[in-house]
Amino acid sequence: MVRQERWACREKPTIGRGLRAIWTPGPGLADNRLVTSSFEFSTYPARVTDAERDRALDALKEGAALGRLSHDTFLRRMELVLSASKPDELAVLTADLRTESRWQRAVLGGVEAVSGFTMKLRRAWQAERLPKLMLPSPESPYPLRIGRDPANGLRLSHDTVSRVHAELRRQGGMWVLRDLGSTNGTSVNGRRVTGAAVVQDGDLVSFGRMAFRLSVT
Repeated sequence: MVRQERWACREKPTIGRGLRAIWTPGPGLADNRLVTSSFEFSTYPARVTDAERDRALDALKEGAALGRLSHDTFLRRMELVLSASKPDELAVLTADLRTESRWQRAVLGGVEAVSGFTMKLRRAWQAERLPKLMLPSPESPYPLRIGRDPANGLRLSHDTVSRVHAELRRQGGMWVLRDLGSTNGTSVNGRRVTGAAVVQDGDLVSFGRMAFRLSVT
């Protein structure tokens, strides 16, 4: 007589990779029950190899060389690459640095060179049309105050210029332009000054909307 066997558990176990099948008897049945043991494969996460770390460092070096990373950002990311323990951490650190072919780099370099030359040409053309701002004598112990107030050494009567806008002084053998908390800001060669900036002959400076070209003669 043939007996119909039933599984001791409701769901039939699936034998797959990492499972081990063994036979065990069920209640009142023959020694022919199939159950499965726990997973046998390792669940440890993948670790970073030296080759992956080297590739990430090369990507950071190339990004810094192409101007995509500032010096501080490059140093910080380099420290994180050296301390990374998972490949995903390396991927995050280099995700914004696309790898380009030599031909692409050459084309981008040419475009950047042409763009930089065009900007310098435009700036030089504009500089010749701007009024000169004479730098004070290096022997002067006092800074040149600039603003709308009549007491300033250089008075600029314009609505965008603050009463006491900025000052020029000789410091450590260099000319230093300092913004004095103006409302509309002080700029040097198109970049806004936050605090102070070193300037020299030929630089373009602006106080609010009034622009000048610095000159020693």
